[in-house]
Formats: sequence, structure tokens, C-alpha cells
Amino acid sequence: MKDYGFIRVAAAVPEVRVASVGHNVADICRLIEEAAGKEAAIVVFPELSVTGATCADLFFNRQLTKSAEDGIAGIAGFTSGKDLAVVVGAPVPVCGNLYSCAVVIKDGKVAGIVPKKCISAENRRWFASGADLTDYDVITYAGQECEISPDLHFKVGKGVFAIQVGEDVTVPEAFMSICSSAHMVLHLSADIETLDSHKTVRESLAHLSRMTSTAYIHASAGTGESTQDNVYAGYASIWESGNLLSENERFLKSSITFADVDLEGIENRRLTSASLGQVPACCLDLGFTAETDFEKEFHRYVEPSPFLPKADMEAGCRDALAIQVSALAKRISHINCKTVIMGISGGLDSTLALLVAALAFDSTGRSRKEIIGVTMPGFGTTSRTKNNAWDLMNALGVTGLEIPIGPAVEQHFKDIDHDPSVHDATYENSQARERTQILMDLANKEGGIVIGTGDMSELALGWATYNGDHMSMYGVNAGVPKTMVRSIVAWAAANRFGNESADGRTVRDILEDILGTPISPELLPAAADGTIAQVTEDLVGPYELHDFFLYNMVKMGFAPEKIYFLARKAFAGEYEDAVILKWLKTFIRRFFSQQFKRSCMPDGPQVCSVSLSPRGGWMMPSDAWSTDYLAEL
Repeated sequence: MKDYGFIRVAAAVPEVRVASVGHNVADICRLIEEAAGKEAAIVVFPELSVTGATCADLFFNRQLTKSAEDGIAGIAGFTSGKDLAVVVGAPVPVCGNLYSCAVVIKDGKVAGIVPKKCISAENRRWFASGADLTDYDVITYAGQECEISPDLHFKVGKGVFAIQVGEDVTVPEAFMSICSSAHMVLHLSADIETLDSHKTVRESLAHLSRMTSTAYIHASAGTGESTQDNVYAGYASIWESGNLLSENERFLKSSITFADVDLEGIENRRLTSASLGQVPACCLDLGFTAETDFEKEFHRYVEPSPFLPKADMEAGCRDALAIQVSALAKRISHINCKTVIMGISGGLDSTLALLVAALAFDSTGRSRKEIIGVTMPGFGTTSRTKNNAWDLMNALGVTGLEIPIGPAVEQHFKDIDHDPSVHDATYENSQARERTQILMDLANKEGGIVIGTGDMSELALGWATYNGDHMSMYGVNAGVPKTMVRSIVAWAAANRFGNESADGRTVRDILEDILGTPISPELLPAAADGTIAQVTEDLVGPYELHDFFLYNMVKMGFAPEKIYFLARKAFAGEYEDAVILKWLKTFIRRFFSQQFKRSCMPDGPQVCSVSLSPRGGWMMPSDAWSTDYLAEL
């Protein structure tokens, strides 16, 4: 079985009875058994869960601390033969002081103890700070010798975890120090519940895991704690780099929640971080030899639209459009050009570029009439796209031109002795290059620049004619993947345009029709009924798959086999496995072979977390081989 770089973890909240160690240990063992049955490698329990966190002055009583030590011994015995690490909270006496500790247990042994360092004012009555126990002291506890230190790191399989207890997370310097060299942080806590506390905790956990690029496994004291002055909700959650993987329902007697943490993804993010270190060599290796069947059960949601998740759609579209508009406004102001020239086909990409240009001219106080949109009908242009192009230009109030390319291309076919009945790459690319020539020369004539319309997905696949639509003087869509182009146009239709109209059609109506038009370069003759015959996604594959592949290869650095695994989870029920595999192979072949087109791409703004610009976004030799990548598939 392949682990694909994942590790299964669990956050558990037992049914606690205050000061009833025997009862608490029994429920902890029950949850350990459940975690083992789910093939988890780590299970985390709340702070002081062996005794209950609200024992107050009972912590002074030797009977309670002795029972806790016996309870830890019992838990250790229960884990014998089980291949998972258990981290449980208990009060541990050391040299006359009492510490609130996380006790790490694996296969019958107490592997190490991590004391809490930051003690709140009310808890100083009972507990000392573990800040002084940084020398990896060895103590005898639960009948075994083990190290105790707040700086201990533990290795389980391919993952390393650090531990923080309670308020230790509130000290930024200490937090960054302990987390900078761990994949995971296990947080044992005892949070009281108030009206605003849950929101604060969730925001804090999201921020901490994002800031440190770690997985954050949080388990807090449950409803069995004393309600003398406070209520405890038993919140448990698992986060990864700011994203919530799993959380429980609060106010239950007990619960356990699972998630599959992407260790490889965490490591890959750290490769690009200057502030986060690598795994320390001195961590305690707990081992982990069991195999988790991630194919059978996967405790993780895989976002099918990673560039723009549905939850972030509204804000993402707004901000992406703002980035594009700001970038173009800056460029035209800096070079003081008289106009911008762009080819308007009636398709998605040129539509977004025209919307960006209109808003950029609005923002700089210039008339939209200074924008020149050119429709250049060719051998495959349909009436639907041509009409949409003209209606959009008229409704937005830009200057529109129509320059048919047929006669020029036919002359070019004669010049190079090409048979126009042969609809090959020469037939198609001649049209694309003629259009680019018209735009470039028109820009010279009018004192402007050509605005490129091609998007990032086309750059990834090399789905552009070299020195044709591949080239411009500024590419406003170069940082936007195709699936996001569609979303931004739809958002703009609903939020930024709508009242402007031409021939009875509003901009919103036109945009909605463009959104419903098949994606096509329209370089081959139309079908007999006048509809588009050349549909891009029939030729190179669905863009939603290619954008998924692009994100996980470039942003996450995943190998093809893992991308295939994730894609099968993300698109289960939508695409058959064989279809995903087919288009992934296509993506890899084209991504490698078409790098030469990206090596000389024009300027354009980065919009997403991925950029294919050779000037700092994606640096790749044009003659790299895809052999090993395809072989893995």
C-alpha cells in the first residue's frame, strides 16, 4: 500500500469524571482502541485528561498524582502491541514541583514527557513552569525511565511532531521555535467555553498552522469537567497550513475525529520558506510500521478547484480582477501609451481582457473609446462569437474594428505553397500569426500596446501558437487559470457590469452567452449548421482537470502518482479513473515539451499562488525530459 506522503492522526476527547482516574483511563483506552481500528498513527487527548483539568486543590493531594501515574502505566500497558503513538495529559511531579504535562506513549512504553511552560495566573497555585526543564532530564515515571523537556520532538513514521500544552501557544517566539522543525504540533488544552471563545480558538488555530506551515492537532477538555465556574465544550480539530481538515461537534460526552495529514505537502511548503527549519536529528523515533489503507478510506477533503475554492469564490474573483486592473492601469500610465489594442473573439479569455481594460481605463480617468478592440473573422469564426464580440465592444463603449483575415491568409498559403484544403497546424497557426501581426502593426500605428488574452492554463499546456496568440506586449490573463477566468467573468457579470447595453442586449446578457459558448480557437471551419466544430477540451482535455494537475505539480511539488491519487478523490463520480489518467499523461507531456513557449512569455501580473513566468515564477529548462514522470504513471 502507498502512503502518498500522508499520515492519519486523531484528536480525542474522553468522557472525563473529575478526579476519577480509573474511569478516565478506561475511556481513554476505549478511544485508543477506536483510533487503532481506524489505522491512525497518532491520537491526542486534552490537557490533564487522566485526572480532569478542574481538580483544583486536589492536585496538591498525593493520592491524585499517584493515581495519575498508575493510570499512565495502565494506558502504556494497553498500548502494548498497538502501532500508534498516544499523547495524553497528566499531572507529573518532578523534584518537588508539579507540572501539567503531555505524556507520550508508544507500544507499552512512556517515550517522553513534555511539560507546560506558560502557566496562567490561576494555575500557578498548582503548577510550576516547565521552562527550566530544557536539559532533557531523565526521570522515572510510571515505572519507566524517560526524558522530560518542553523541547522534545518525536518521530512517527515519516512525520515529526512537537507538543504544546495550554497557553504555550500564546508566546510567539516559543511557538515558532518549537514548531519550526516539526511537521505537526499536538496541542493539549483545557479551554473554557464562552460566547465568543470558539470563534477565537478557531481563528487562532487557523493562523498558527498557516504561520508555521504545520499540521495542528488540537484537543481540549470536555463536558465532564467541573461546571462550578466554567463550562468546557470538548472541542477537537485538525488543521493543516491554515486549512481545517476535520473537527468534532462540541458539547458531546466524548468524541474522536480523524484526518489524513499531508506530510509531503508540508515539507514542500517549507522548501520555499526562509523562516522554517527542517526536521531535527535529535528527535525521539517512536517508529511506525503499520500500513494505512488510504485508498480504502481517506479522511480528507480534496478541493477540485484549488486555485479558487468555492468557499472563497466571491472574494477571490473580486481580488483577482482588482489585481489585473491595477497591473494594467500601472503599465499604461507608466509608458504613457495612447491606447491599448486587443483581439476580441467572443471567447472567454478575450472577454476577460476587455473587461480588465475597461475597468483600468475607468480607474485612470480615461475614456473607454481609447481602447481598440479588433474582431478578425477567419475560416472558423461563427456568427455567435462574432456577434458577441461586437455587442460586447459596443455595450462597453470601446472603439471596435473588424479586419477579416481570410484574404491575407490565403495569400500567405500561396506564398509558402500550402494547400488550403489541408487543415493541419500550418492552416491553423497561419491564422493565429496573421491576427497577431495585425494587432502588433495596429499598435505601432496607433501608439499603443497589444494586450495579450491567453491564460495560465494555455501556457501550461502550450495551447498557443508560437509568436501568434502566444505573444503580446502585456498579458493581463497570464496569471489566471482557465477555470478561474470563467469564474471571474461570471462574477463581473453579476457585480461589475449589467446596465450598459447595445442593440437591446446588456453586458450581463452578453457575458452570460459567452460563458455558455464552448471554448475554441475557431481555426477550423464551422460545422454544417454553423456551430463551433473545434472544441478545445475535446482535444486537450477538461480544463478543470488540467488546472488541478497544474496546481498540485507546480505549487505543491507532488509526483504524478500522488496527483493521480488526489485527482481520483477530488473528481470521484465525475470522471472515470482511466479518463483522469489519460489527461494527466497529456498534461505532463505537454507541460514539459512546451516550456520553450513560457521561457519567452511577455510581462503579466501574477494573480494566484502559482506563476509560470520565467522571471521568478517557474524556472524550468526547455529541454527537460518527462520520461521518469510518465513512467511513474
